Amino acid sequence: MDRREELEKKRLKLAELRRARLERRDALMAPQPTRTSTPGSTSSRRDLDDLVASLVDRPATPTLTIDGSSDAGSDRGATSSSAVMSPPPYQTESQGGLPHGALPFGGRLIPEFTSVEAIIFDIPPKERVVYNKEVQTVEGSFEPQGPSEEELREQIKAEFAQEEQLRLELLEAERLENEAVVPQEVPELTDEERKSIVQSAEFVDFIDHSSKILERAMTEKYDFMKDYTLGLDDDTEDLNGNRMRLVSSFHDDRWSKNRSVTDVGWSTKHPELLVSSYNKNPLAVNEPDGIVCVWNIHLADRPEFVFHSQSDVLTVRFSDFHPNLIIGGTYSGQILLWDTRAKSLPVLKTHLSVGGHTHPVYAIDMVGTQNAHNLISVSTDGTMCSWQLDMLAQPQETLALDYPSHPTTDEVAVTTLGFPDGETNAFWVGTEEGSVYQANRYARAGSQAGINTAYSYKGHFGPITGLHFHPLFGPMDFSDLYLTSSVDWTVKLWRKRTHPKPATPDNAVVHPLYSFETADDYVYDVKWSPTHPAIFGTVEGSGKFEVWNLNLDTEVPVMSTIVGAGKALNKLSWSKDGRHAAIGSSDGHVYVYDIGEMATPHAEDWNILQRTVNEMISTQTHGNVLGNDY
Repeated sequence: MDRREELEKKRLKLAELRRARLERRDALMAPQPTRTSTPGSTSSRRDLDDLVASLVDRPATPTLTIDGSSDAGSDRGATSSSAVMSPPPYQTESQGGLPHGALPFGGRLIPEFTSVEAIIFDIPPKERVVYNKEVQTVEGSFEPQGPSEEELREQIKAEFAQEEQLRLELLEAERLENEAVVPQEVPELTDEERKSIVQSAEFVDFIDHSSKILERAMTEKYDFMKDYTLGLDDDTEDLNGNRMRLVSSFHDDRWSKNRSVTDVGWSTKHPELLVSSYNKNPLAVNEPDGIVCVWNIHLADRPEFVFHSQSDVLTVRFSDFHPNLIIGGTYSGQILLWDTRAKSLPVLKTHLSVGGHTHPVYAIDMVGTQNAHNLISVSTDGTMCSWQLDMLAQPQETLALDYPSHPTTDEVAVTTLGFPDGETNAFWVGTEEGSVYQANRYARAGSQAGINTAYSYKGHFGPITGLHFHPLFGPMDFSDLYLTSSVDWTVKLWRKRTHPKPATPDNAVVHPLYSFETADDYVYDVKWSPTHPAIFGTVEGSGKFEVWNLNLDTEVPVMSTIVGAGKALNKLSWSKDGRHAAIGSSDGHVYVYDIGEMATPHAEDWNILQRTVNEMISTQTHGNVLGNDY
């Protein structure tokens, strides 16, 4: 410790010397103040010369009185009597006369007094204008002068020598200290200490977070040995040569094993994240009945987040306006809200009461804007509820979807739900009986709240598993078209009716525009592409994923592939860019496929689709089925 203190003192002294040298250098380089001398010291001789000159130039001539005094400076009266010595009328000695001061007759000189009038002019001296300025000095002008240049030079040399000596001493002391330091041995932890550290919550969180970051970087797939001179691989291709390839496959033995995927959805904020929901694992009675996993396409081996539920989660989605919130509908009828910033349990959930749902919720949707939006949920007992995400204790509104003219039951068992883009009041529901009904949240001109009994969309012969409206984008509006899938092995294209009431009773039944019947098993879901107007995808119970392009062919899909092990595929969801399709399987796997450049539309695709739809309407009209020109 003494050596370290001595080193620290030497460092401080060295720094002080350097600072003093810098201050002195700055002081020498600064401009010196100009000293102003006093008027008396600089102009005293000049004033004296001016005074003498003024006295010599005076016009008055002094006269010598008898007593020898001068009256030049007298300021007495203008007239005075005095005895003056008249100049002698005798010649000087040089002229041969008498000596100076001698009288010719040897007697005393008797002065002759006369009366003389003297006029004295008092002429003032010439006036001189003098400006008396204050003395302009700076502080320290009268202080004693500093050291000379030679003294400063010697002082600087001495300081440099002292600074160099201190530096050398400091280096030598540090060298000796480093040689004297003995490396300390790291104490070995006991088994109990090691176990307590490994099991601590801070250590577990650190390892979990750090390992995710490393796995994301290591999962990035890139073929460094790729040969660009070779042809393409033998992968699934469409009619134009576009390829469809598998990007990722997600499965976790702990959470996904012995469970089926009930729903999938992409994040609207983070394009690499997708969410999937799962039902109960019959072999794990101690695990939660429902599971929700958030997957990252850059982290293939495990989920980013895992959330729990006390009931099977039948439907799930990211919030459209809050990227951290995940919403799920359960088999018990509860609506659950999870937050990625919180733990695995829901942060909010609805109550199992008469005011909300008491039957399974298979369909949820969000309507509105960022500042005013609602969650819409429908259960199999025909109850529609509207919720605010920050207040799930009680629904904002509840609506019973009854169909009084139904031949067997008034209640409508809803299995799927769909809102056209931009619509907040009217919505369409698919039912277990195979029919589609249009309903309103509020009463409006010409229609009441609830199911619109004026129209019913009939065409399927089994429960409807999927319903999706055409997204509103591009130069043309096709948002009145929607697709449905069913367990009757078909997918049907519909066009919604906008009139409040039909013209005749026969018009009350609306038939599909077109039926796609190439499936060889149940069709569990159907979704329009969010970027291409004519593309949609379907998933089937046979494990087949098909991509359709209505502009190319309406009879067969443009691409088709068997996903994974060929297990039944339950759900489908397109990413925001339209390139990736997330598919949920009945064996607990989630697959992500890339359809490539086929997702990018061309300018003429909207016009081609319009002609295709017009042909479908014309065919329906000629077949004596009601239809209107598109």
